[in-house]
Amino acid sequence: MAGYKPVAIQTYPVLGEKITQDTLYWSNYKTPVQIKEFGAVTKVDFSPQPPYNYAVTASSRIHIYGRYSQEPIKTFSRFKDTAYCATFRKDGRLLVAGSEDGGVQIFDTSGRAPLRRFDGHTKAVHMVDFTADQYHVVSGADDYTVKLWDIPNSKEVLTFREHSDYVRCGCASKLNPDLFVTGSYDHTVKMFDARTDGSVLSVDHGQPVESVLLFPSGGLLVSAGGRHVKVWDMLKGGQLLVSLKNHHKTVTCLCLSSSGQRLLSGSLDRKVKVYSTASYKVVHSFDHAASILSVALAHEDETIVVGMTNGILSVKHRKAEAKKDPLPRRRRPAYRTFIKGKNYMKQRDDIMINRPSKKYLELYDRDLKNFRISKALDRVLEPHHGGKAVTVFCKDRIFERIALLLASHITMTHH
Repeated sequence: MAGYKPVAIQTYPVLGEKITQDTLYWSNYKTPVQIKEFGAVTKVDFSPQPPYNYAVTASSRIHIYGRYSQEPIKTFSRFKDTAYCATFRKDGRLLVAGSEDGGVQIFDTSGRAPLRRFDGHTKAVHMVDFTADQYHVVSGADDYTVKLWDIPNSKEVLTFREHSDYVRCGCASKLNPDLFVTGSYDHTVKMFDARTDGSVLSVDHGQPVESVLLFPSGGLLVSAGGRHVKVWDMLKGGQLLVSLKNHHKTVTCLCLSSSGQRLLSGSLDRKVKVYSTASYKVVHSFDHAASILSVALAHEDETIVVGMTNGILSVKHRKAEAKKDPLPRRRRPAYRTFIKGKNYMKQRDDIMINRPSKKYLELYDRDLKNFRISKALDRVLEPHHGGKAVTVFCKDRIFERIALLLASHITMTHH
């Protein structure tokens, strides 16, 4: 044991996090505000119009919050069972929601009682949205059907029965009032056209689809299901562009930033990933305390809201930018400027440079220079002039000067 040498473990320096523009942008939020809801938060949706309130669907209630309020400013509770997928119309004046009993209800955001109720589904409605013309509502349910409703006439317009499993997600096109997309647990994402009797496009995601999202241009479609997020090119017949697998558990929700240049995905692994829509690489990530079911961004990304399975609503507000002074203040020299070189030790090869200093005469010298002899003598004998040794020295010096002045004065008189 005397000759034993312990194993030398090589250590490496710990590298810090790489700081990018996305890191600075997405980290510029305040400490999150947490709001407790009555159940799992299945949907969060921001109003497209000022003051950008947001609707939170949890349990059998829909709460509407102001952007900076921690208490709901309005509550819709006219549901017999669990409510789902509350979504604003693009003018922010109407709200549509589905429910466990198969009903679809439309609410006026300034009132409380439902304006319309559509009964036609036989099972829970998990997907609703307004079409681009604002006069129709599309809904998808667990009875495998997708229906189109006419709001003014309170009638069912169309029914599509192409899915073979639960229809759990979908959205309507923002440009074409006749197009809408649905995702199902039968692994397919279908695009329907209200002018035809069936779907015009179908893609196979490969796993049960939990969320779908159309880009504002309508050219790209994003689907989420299992651990995958897939991007499809709709202009090329549903060609798969990229498949992302950055989560460790099921991806449950998708969201686009205001600029459309960043895609957000939330998952049961308690993370929100931010992707660049140019490279489809993860540029940032948020961690949360519980599994995530919904995520939403406010106008200009000012607020990010995340809903979780434990009923907690996490709200983050962007930090205000610091105001810059129009006229910058002139800074005074720091204290270290004045003490610089105070403890400097002289070196052998140093060269001493003496600055010429101006010499000032003492007050009694000024008096003697101007022949104020008595005043000079009085000044030196004053008690506040200095110590005893200084006084004696100055007095002797003055007497000497007086003697010289008198001698010179006598010599000038004789001449």
